[in-house]
Amino acid sequence: MTKSTLSQVFYGTVIHSASLKELAILKDALLVVDDGGTIIALEANVPTEKVSERLETLNASGLSLTKLKNGQFIMPGFVDTHNHAPQWLHRGQGQGLHIIEWLNQVAFHNESLFKDPNHARRVYPMVVKGMLRQGVTTASYYGSLHGEATKILADVCLEKGQRALVGKCNMARNAPDFYVDASVEESLQVTRDCIRHIKNLDPKGELLRHVLTPRFAICCDESLLEGLGEIAKENPTMAIQTHFDESEQEKNFTMSLFPQFTNEADLYEKFNLLNERSILAHCTIMTPYETQRLQDLKCGVAHCPTSNMTVGGGFMAATIKDFLNRGIKVGLGTDSGGGYSISMLNAMRHSLINSFARDFLDSRDGSAAVTMEEAFHMATIGGARVVGFGDEIGDFQIGKQFDALLVDVSDGRGGITAPLEEVDTLRTMLEKFIMTGDDRNIAQVYVRGRLVHSG
Repeated sequence: MTKSTLSQVFYGTVIHSASLKELAILKDALLVVDDGGTIIALEANVPTEKVSERLETLNASGLSLTKLKNGQFIMPGFVDTHNHAPQWLHRGQGQGLHIIEWLNQVAFHNESLFKDPNHARRVYPMVVKGMLRQGVTTASYYGSLHGEATKILADVCLEKGQRALVGKCNMARNAPDFYVDASVEESLQVTRDCIRHIKNLDPKGELLRHVLTPRFAICCDESLLEGLGEIAKENPTMAIQTHFDESEQEKNFTMSLFPQFTNEADLYEKFNLLNERSILAHCTIMTPYETQRLQDLKCGVAHCPTSNMTVGGGFMAATIKDFLNRGIKVGLGTDSGGGYSISMLNAMRHSLINSFARDFLDSRDGSAAVTMEEAFHMATIGGARVVGFGDEIGDFQIGKQFDALLVDVSDGRGGITAPLEEVDTLRTMLEKFIMTGDDRNIAQVYVRGRLVHSG
């Protein structure tokens, strides 16, 4: 290892998920990142007077050294596993409407505006900039159904340095005439065109990848699902995202359209859209059979507690603890317009609240309640595994890429975080950030070692 291959060093508190049940809270840690954004060293409990010596041993002396102050720490970037990018402007509108009415009265009209590429060029930089400000270093985006706008979203993600999955939304029926694919053939052709565009932007898929995006079976007939299944076979590493068992109204409508099936798991599996690459949003009213199928097929769940608790149709508390206990991959999503917040901190808090409701409904013995460790895991490495980036990011293992946040909960940030006290442990500092912090506490955001936001 030579000095020329190293680029930056951080010294201070480093926190990441050691496992679903355990946080690694490293005090006086040295974290070294090379000029390709790869983590090449992480050592804890290095006394201040030994820092220079250790850096020399690591051939890192003379590099840019960031010494974290009291109230600051480094943690992995957030991974948002489910976000509708075209819903940025109408977040929070239509609360109380059931999902189908909300789509028809609010979402579809606003998404249809992205037919105009200039609208996409105006809005999508706001989306990506806003997400980075919230510490979202990786996002799985639903685009609109428009090919040109979806390409623009991909362009913006790459330009601003956000790691992203981007998909053209497929929907050929059960939507207003002004917001529906012209035909199944056109829907598939535009999808293939978007795949080519994204592969040309990032041939190795290091930061940017396409994700197949059938909105849900309500908007896709059998021929469209079959066509998307064929594309999935042709691209055996490509992620697939859709809505799954989101609400009773949605599920009943789906089953009425596909009477040959008795559940959504068999439906999507039939069309080759349910496998280890699937990112299934919501999963709130699962049958035991469906849960078992997701486990067997190694699917990922995008848990969106904020929207699940705010869209009308019931307080939809997903059985997340059961998923986690089964070893099902679970990450957190903000959803965007279906809720009201794109804050992953809110998603973490609401995952706790959601689980407490589930515990009351199921057992009242605490067995269904999510822990802080599990919420942190879902927001970072858990989400990375759901979207297919688990080998590259999500924690600070040697050899992974440095997607990270520099968090500052000191008084100088001017936020509303619960103040730090001298007696506070590092664990308490983390809890105060998660439960009372906001984007004002996110001082710096890095993706693959590149500073993409500083505030």
